[in-house]
Formats: sequence, structure tokens, C-alpha cells
Amino acid sequence: MDKLDKNTVKSRLTEVFRDVFDDEDIELSDSTTADDIEAWDSLEHITLISAVEKEFKMRFTMKEVSGMKNVGEMMNIIAERAKK
Repeated sequence: MDKLDKNTVKSRLTEVFRDVFDDEDIELSDSTTADDIEAWDSLEHITLISAVEKEFKMRFTMKEVSGMKNVGEMMNIIAERAKK
């Protein structure tokens, strides 16, 4: 995978979130959580993780998924993986 800077990751993630939640107004920040997006429930979380994995051609571990507290942590994991 090519190296990704945080802005590129954020831009691509925003598109994934907008697609999954069918909401073009979603603007992500590092502190965005499920509480900030009305449609983000446990079922949509699975859909979201799957869509993010597909977009970035990677797989999260269960530990990573359960440990993510916000979008910033998700972006950090993606950016770190892209460096390998």
C-alpha cells in the first residue's frame, strides 16, 4: 500500500462514512464517535468496518476494532498500516 498522509486518510474515510450512513453532510474529526452520527449503531459499525477495510485494502484485528475510541484512532491505525 502506498504511504498515506492523515489528510488523505481522512478524505477517503469521510467518503466511506458518507456512503455507509447515506449522509453527505458528515464531516469527520479526530474526536468523532458513534454518538456523533445518529445512524451509527452496532449493526452499522460492522458495515462501516467492512467498508473501511475494503477501501484501504486491509483488515483490522478484533483488538483494534474493540479498542478504537474515535475516528482519530481509526485514522492512526490506517496510516500506521500504510507505512509497512
